[in-house]
Amino acid sequence: MSENSQFRFGAATGVGSMPGGDAREAAKSVTGTFEDFPFLPELPARGPGADMIGRTAGLLVELYARVEPSGWRLGDRPGRDTKRARSWLGEDLDALEEFTQEYEGPLKVQAVGPWTLAAGLELRNGEAALSDAGACRDLAASLAEGLRQHLAELRRRIPGAQLVLQLDEPSLTAVLRGQVKSASGYRTHRAVDRQVVEQTLRDLVGVHTSGPVVVHSCAPDVPFALLRRAGAAAVSFDFSLLTERDDEAIGEAVEGGTRLFTGVVPGTEGPLSDPGGSVMGVRTLWRRLGLSPGLLTEAVTVTPACGLAGASPGYARTALAHCARAARSLADNPE
Repeated sequence: MSENSQFRFGAATGVGSMPGGDAREAAKSVTGTFEDFPFLPELPARGPGADMIGRTAGLLVELYARVEPSGWRLGDRPGRDTKRARSWLGEDLDALEEFTQEYEGPLKVQAVGPWTLAAGLELRNGEAALSDAGACRDLAASLAEGLRQHLAELRRRIPGAQLVLQLDEPSLTAVLRGQVKSASGYRTHRAVDRQVVEQTLRDLVGVHTSGPVVVHSCAPDVPFALLRRAGAAAVSFDFSLLTERDDEAIGEAVEGGTRLFTGVVPGTEGPLSDPGGSVMGVRTLWRRLGLSPGLLTEAVTVTPACGLAGASPGYARTALAHCARAARSLADNPE
């Protein structure tokens, strides 16, 4: 953690998903907007295999998944869905590599974390992998190996980049609370023990030995303390979902050197305030917690509230540029 606290994050970046299906256009937009903290865009509009679960399923080692009417299901061998997921990821990497020639600095890549993956992938019987502790362990081990290979590939393609790994865990709170629905929809899967959740996340965080790991969730009640204990160097969240119940955990996180990726720009179409207005809530939180305004730029990266897959291409570009301007406003006027 001390090593990661010295890491120079950029002031603003995106969450991951973008609208449309043109990898080159997305990479060009992202690298042009965030010159000091680009990310690998995800384009789920292309269809199964480009979606969040399918894309990460394509990274798994010795585990394969295919699309069924009910969703992604684990199977015995790689089929066309796995091949399609890997092909699209290859296209995205080619495009990012093209627009990051000579780039040196932080670069963020995203994958679904082990618990959201376990909630989103089905076993052969149609139930979520979450229902089987052994399946959860196998899935986490396969994901860890897949991420090692993925990160190595990125280091080879973009050698000057300092890689930041983001684990997307929107289902994490539901997993901890036993709120993930069964296949029938009439019951929910039992809550997973917090220590098991934490240890599994710690093992995945440990995969990225040469840089920091961010855990992202745009769901309410993000478990900040658990994520910090698991080794996350940063937590990414929808700022509008914070309540004063989160104050203590946020204050402890900042004082402990954890970076906050504050999702302050709406991910869906709508009027945007001026850039300073978008970070007004962050300044208000800082005052309420009694934190030094000088800490703001050291502790905060500005992002959209969640992915931009559901937005129009025009709004997505505007939202990303707005994040960059809001981060500048925060740096220029921290109080």
